[in-house]
Amino acid sequence: MKRLIAPTAILAACLAAPVAAQDEDYAVNQVYITEGEECPASTEDVITVCGVLEEPYRIPKALRHSDDPANMSWAERVERLETVGDFGIMSCSPAGAGGLTGCTQQLIRAAYEDRANAPGVRMGQLIQEAREERLSTIDEDAAAEQERVEQIEREYMERLEREREQPVEGEVDETPPPIGPQVDPGN
Repeated sequence: MKRLIAPTAILAACLAAPVAAQDEDYAVNQVYITEGEECPASTEDVITVCGVLEEPYRIPKALRHSDDPANMSWAERVERLETVGDFGIMSCSPAGAGGLTGCTQQLIRAAYEDRANAPGVRMGQLIQEAREERLSTIDEDAAAEQERVEQIEREYMERLEREREQPVEGEVDETPPPIGPQVDPGN
C-alpha cells in the first residue's frame, strides 16, 4: 500500500503542474462582434472570447443606462422632483398612513431596472468554457508529442546500430580464427 501512495502522489503533482502553468501563460481577449462576423481564433498565448452585438451601431445596452444626472431624461427628472417630499400612500416611507403600500411598486421597478441593465453576455462563463475547451486537448496533444519523440528515438537508435555494424575504412579484421576442426555445414 505504501508503495502505491508515493507514485500516485508524484503522478498527481506532475499532472497538475501543466494546468497551473498553462493558466499563467495566456491572456484573455474579449471581443464583441456582429452576427455576421467570425470570431478571431485563439492562439497558444491568448484565449479569444467573442460576444455578439445585436445592434452594432448603437451604444451597447450595458453602457446605455447610468445613474449619472447628466444622462437622465427630462421626464425622469420631473418625476423625481414630484416624489422628493413624497410620503403617505404609495410612498414606501415610514411616515404617514399607508406609506408601506409603495414598497412593492418600488421593488418591482428596481427589479425591472436590474433586468434591463443586466449584461446580455456573461463573459466569465464564456471564458470558463474556452478554458475547458483548451484543457480538453492537453491529453491528446501530450500523447501525440510523446509518440513523435519515441519515433525520433527509435530512428536514432536504428541509425546508430547501422553505423556500428559497418566496417571502418582501413581497419583490419582482427578476429582470431576459430580453434578446432572446421566442419563444412554443406556435407
